[in-house]
Amino acid sequence: MRTGTNAIILCALLAEIGCADKDVSTNEDTRGSTPPWFEDQADLRGLNFRYDSGHSDRYLLPEIMGGGAALADLDNDGDLDAYLVQGGKVVSENRPGNQLFLNRGDGHFTAVADAGGAGDTGYGMGVATGDYDNDGDVDLYVTNLGPNALLRNRGNGEFEDVSAVAGVDDAGWGTAAAFLDLDVDGDLDLFLVNYVNWSLSIEQDCFSTATGWHLADYCWPTAYGAPARDRLFRNNGDGTFTDISDAAGLGVAFGNGLGVVGLDANSDGLTDVFVANDMMMNQLWLNRGGLRFEDDALLLGCAVDEHGVVKSGMGVAAVDQDNDGDTDLLVVNLATQTDSFFRNEGTHFEDATVSVGLATGTKRYTRFGLALADFDNDARLDLYEANGAIGFSRESITDDVYAQPDLLLRGLPGATFEEVELQGGTARALIYTGRGVATGDVDNDGGLDLIVVNRDGPTNLLMNQVPDRGNWVRFRVLNRDGRDAYAATVSTDIGSIRIHRDVQVTGSYLASNDPHVHFGLGNGSSARNVTVRWPSGVVETFGDFKGAGTVVLRRGGGTDADSE
Repeated sequence: MRTGTNAIILCALLAEIGCADKDVSTNEDTRGSTPPWFEDQADLRGLNFRYDSGHSDRYLLPEIMGGGAALADLDNDGDLDAYLVQGGKVVSENRPGNQLFLNRGDGHFTAVADAGGAGDTGYGMGVATGDYDNDGDVDLYVTNLGPNALLRNRGNGEFEDVSAVAGVDDAGWGTAAAFLDLDVDGDLDLFLVNYVNWSLSIEQDCFSTATGWHLADYCWPTAYGAPARDRLFRNNGDGTFTDISDAAGLGVAFGNGLGVVGLDANSDGLTDVFVANDMMMNQLWLNRGGLRFEDDALLLGCAVDEHGVVKSGMGVAAVDQDNDGDTDLLVVNLATQTDSFFRNEGTHFEDATVSVGLATGTKRYTRFGLALADFDNDARLDLYEANGAIGFSRESITDDVYAQPDLLLRGLPGATFEEVELQGGTARALIYTGRGVATGDVDNDGGLDLIVVNRDGPTNLLMNQVPDRGNWVRFRVLNRDGRDAYAATVSTDIGSIRIHRDVQVTGSYLASNDPHVHFGLGNGSSARNVTVRWPSGVVETFGDFKGAGTVVLRRGGGTDADSE
């Protein structure tokens, strides 16, 4: 992966631990007898993809940041397809395009030539999914270093680039993006997070001393002093968008943005937007109605940690982790920095990182993509974190000095976490430079699976293998137009606990997740007293549903059990 003097010096430096070009995924983990939770079946299932950073000699900041992935039903056949964003050379007009893999119905994939028209060739970062034109097909928005791309789904997984016509071909350095109905008018607006106002002309030469040597390495974003402004595009309802960033109030705060997630932070029925910033204060854009926003992150306690320290916010998740009826936030950060778990107390957020068990183990590594989901179906949320350094890592045992092992933590009673004995939950160590993570049930067996994109390494398709997995039920929640009702909340009684989950595709890092709302039932047989709180604030009751199936919940009271 490296060239020139650095590679020679590092090989000599790391010789005692092995600097040969090897795939450490073949190294058996012998620390215990815990059964694996996941098995990487990317090759077996036809998901053959490698994100290319394009690095050769000079260390250009965009090379260390990509790439992303989406899991969504892109051809409307009832299963999850995969869309993977590609990089290439930063300075080039001849890059490989993004790739589309269609699910054959059994969790195996077939690559589509030219990605069905979605093979954008920008220097890719991430992807957002959503049916922005309400025609029943999931569309794609790709963030790039340079003009972003809106790819309209024409049906059956065929796409056309409508970026310029729609008015969303922002030319900055886009990272995260989210389709969200921010004005509750029935169509999806677009929130775009930008990172740094970077160009080749302002690139600097930075150096690392982490290995004891003075070696060329990637700069931190603070070296440029050029935080970017985020953008809000209002959906006009006719296939076009209007940039209303200034009118919405976004011009008062810039940041080195990397993660974005929509949530109703103050339970007022409006979708707010949280942005994780790298070495700058996070932003919580509270929706005041009429597409006007105020950044109240500092006032509400989620801009910095409990010590007032700014961290390197990257991936983010928003979910009611403690089942108290409001949405909590998790932000993952740089090595030596703890995760930031912000518990929603109704009127403010409290930094509860220590009390949930995330203050020590995870900070060994630099975390990017994440999934806060119930992988073992015991009705408690587990945590997967994809790790990979941005500067030479002492932790690396491969010739990729940015590679680090991923982590898996099990959810425990009392809304706390503990690390699973097999690091990353796989029988064989997977040590790469992890970036985007997308979550969904690829083979429709009731176990949530993961796609992990690795910089300059193979993409992992981690199939859920948890032994004695609990029972489950999942819901697809549709509005009156038949579109996934982003930001709707499904609540149900499982055992003695009432659990709340949002229709949530945003979060993680540069990724988009399956919109199905998944509930693990443990030893239970049904989800009882299921209700949906729609984005308008209206609550509908749907009743009880048996486990081991998928149910479609429609606005207006309609249901379709086992319809997918």
